[in-house]
Amino acid sequence: MLYLRVLAAALLLSPVALAQDDLSALFEKDTVRREPVIATFKSTRIINGQSNETLAKGDLDFRVAHRFGDIGGADGGSKTFFGMDNSTDIRIAFEYGITDRLTAGISRAKGSGNHAQLYEAMGKFKVLQQTMDNRMPVGVTLFGNAVVTAMKSSTDEADASYFGNFSHRMSYTGQAVITRKFGNMLSLAVLPTYIHRNRVAFMDMNDMFALGLGGRLRFSNRVALVVDYFLPFRDQAGRDYFEGRGMKFYNPLGVGVEIETGGHVFHLNFTNSTATLENQFIPETTSTWMDGQFRWGFNISRRFSLGR
Repeated sequence: MLYLRVLAAALLLSPVALAQDDLSALFEKDTVRREPVIATFKSTRIINGQSNETLAKGDLDFRVAHRFGDIGGADGGSKTFFGMDNSTDIRIAFEYGITDRLTAGISRAKGSGNHAQLYEAMGKFKVLQQTMDNRMPVGVTLFGNAVVTAMKSSTDEADASYFGNFSHRMSYTGQAVITRKFGNMLSLAVLPTYIHRNRVAFMDMNDMFALGLGGRLRFSNRVALVVDYFLPFRDQAGRDYFEGRGMKFYNPLGVGVEIETGGHVFHLNFTNSTATLENQFIPETTSTWMDGQFRWGFNISRRFSLGR
């Protein structure tokens, strides 16, 4: 009799237990699907442009970016060891993760173009994260900076480096970084950009819009191909004016290899851009790949975990 009672209880409880197991599995599966996609890019920068990535809370990122001289063309070749003897720009930066979504940083750049001796304050905020279930198909991060030049003012009031007041030394960038990761191999980015420069050369633009494109193609767990490109929208009158005086602007293109090792991310890249900050390399690139005016460059990132 006791055996029959136990058997009956087991038969009655089995469907309930199975239903609970199925429900738990469903919730676990749904939780996995809603998890955010991680490591769309391995670094906070693609090459020249920003990625969607921000630092984890309490992480400090020490970054060095270097651009050498022209590999070919009139200023390159063996006489400059293919640009290695020259340096067009150097940037040293510290960036800190205030939260997992908010990063702030400061940097000092040599500068390349109309202004030199540049100091930057920047911030990035991760607004949206792509999810595994594609309910959120893209990631969106907002980037902004303010840059001031400490160089000595020109005495020529018509010069772009003449600063009648302090505000003339300032420039700003606002950018949205829209990304999507396709599986484990490919990540793409679109970067609508706005740049304002308080002081520019005659017939140049104080306000400029640009569209950036970027990508990362993974070859292995530690090696990937990275590329970015920017299309500045410059008015035709300004373009014609500068071309009539022998100055032509080009769209910055960077191609590189990304290597991750331990806490380091290393980029070995080639780009026609001479500058490292958006405020300069988007509106002021005057060198072209077609004439050998591209250069070796590298970005090094070293992260430290603080306060954990």
